[in-house]
Amino acid sequence: MAPERPPPASASRRGLAASPAARPRPAALVAAGLVAVLLLALVPGDGAGTSPASTLVLRVSQAPVSSAPAPTPGGAQAGGPEQAAPRSFTLVAGGDVLLHEPLWAQAEADGAAAGTGGLDFRPLLAGVAPLVRGADVAICHLETPLAPAGGPYRGYPEFSVPPEIAPALADTGFDACSTASNHTFDQGAAGIDRTLAALDAAGIRHAGSARGPAEAEAITLIPTPTAADVAFLSYTFGFNGIPTPGGDEWRANRIDEGRILADAARARAVGADVVVVALHWGQEYQSEPTAEQRDLGPRLLASPDIDLVLGHHAHVVQPVEAVGGEWLVYGMGNFVADHETVLPANEEGLLVRFTFSEAPGGGWHATAAEYAALLVRTPGPPIRLVDAGVARSDPGPAPADRARAQEAWDRTAATVGALGAPAAGLAPLCSVSCAP
Repeated sequence: MAPERPPPASASRRGLAASPAARPRPAALVAAGLVAVLLLALVPGDGAGTSPASTLVLRVSQAPVSSAPAPTPGGAQAGGPEQAAPRSFTLVAGGDVLLHEPLWAQAEADGAAAGTGGLDFRPLLAGVAPLVRGADVAICHLETPLAPAGGPYRGYPEFSVPPEIAPALADTGFDACSTASNHTFDQGAAGIDRTLAALDAAGIRHAGSARGPAEAEAITLIPTPTAADVAFLSYTFGFNGIPTPGGDEWRANRIDEGRILADAARARAVGADVVVVALHWGQEYQSEPTAEQRDLGPRLLASPDIDLVLGHHAHVVQPVEAVGGEWLVYGMGNFVADHETVLPANEEGLLVRFTFSEAPGGGWHATAAEYAALLVRTPGPPIRLVDAGVARSDPGPAPADRARAQEAWDRTAATVGALGAPAAGLAPLCSVSCAP
């Protein structure tokens, strides 16, 4: 099948023309390391009672320091002929975008405060926008279907959330969202169609659900400033028992190892330089990966066609693991959510950043892996998503707020490192300071 590529000018196969290209992103420098494959575990805590395993690709992107010798004033490397630095790009990924009623109430308040009316989710997300916009490729996970403009809106258990979140995600810097989750069918075929149309209108590519058989078979490709193409694939463990709309099995992707491997091979065949797999899987509110996650994730990474696995659904952060020189992110927790049952861990999330570099002999590999700890500061007002690494050192907030950010930082660091990732090269992405 033909790959999905960005159209020229304003024409767009999926409405992907203007927004991503309009947001300039710095090219990443070269770093040393491994291919990053991250798997995130999912758990039944957003209202689903099921918890099968699934795999998800995650990208962490921060510009590392160049490992090449400094060039001489004449342009040649000291002691030898001029050598071009390897091409590289950065990729970031975050956890579940799961909107609950308090979040759209906050967006309404922010719209009123700005004098624009309507719902404005941009202030909610602004605290992490520098991390997202600073990457060459940024990936999100939109877990729930979008409602018609003006509503009605619904939260758990069958979500239908404000469509204003789509342009806010684009403004925050995201280029693509995975859409396969246990809530994909909450609003039937119409919910899928509305969600993908809203992402198109915002200039955000998507993978995991579809409006027709051809779209379901298409490979989503994300371009980078270095001319490398990233293929993005998305799958889920199930749909909370909701039947497939109209019996159309192509509507959303279930986790199936054979299907994932075949899709990754197709992606490579149509020119993908890096293949990222996002999996909605795991056990809700459980930081330890399930046996299914620990089994399937490494098997997927053993394929020469898969470079990174990112996990979602658990609503709490899960470990990151180096597998055969690649990275598996078991679960990134929530990017933004406000659960009725509040646990400290479900207010926290993980943002990962990977640098992919081209090897001299060809092929792309993850040469740096980094992470940031995120925190949804509730109950507000205002409710805000913050970079815990910044908030713990910010003299502005009250001491209790700084202590809460430190708690999120400490818990995230302990969880992501539980399977030995720091020894393999995973490092904190320090916006302010990495001091404990």
